[in-house]
Amino acid sequence: MHGGNQTIIHDMQILKSQTVLTSVSKVECYVCGKGLQDGHSITAKTLPNGIVLFCDVHYSLQSNNP
Repeated sequence: MHGGNQTIIHDMQILKSQTVLTSVSKVECYVCGKGLQDGHSITAKTLPNGIVLFCDVHYSLQSNNP
């Protein structure tokens, strides 16, 4: 996997005092492993076995084969 460190900034406003838990993971194509750092857009698709992420190349190929 290529790429360097990337940062995502999430601006949130909490109106009540409470604990907020968040998590993050790399977003990459299930087929080829490429992601945003490679210049691709990523789309989530719900399949019978769960949610799968596809890059713009593989999402269009997957959508043409139901």
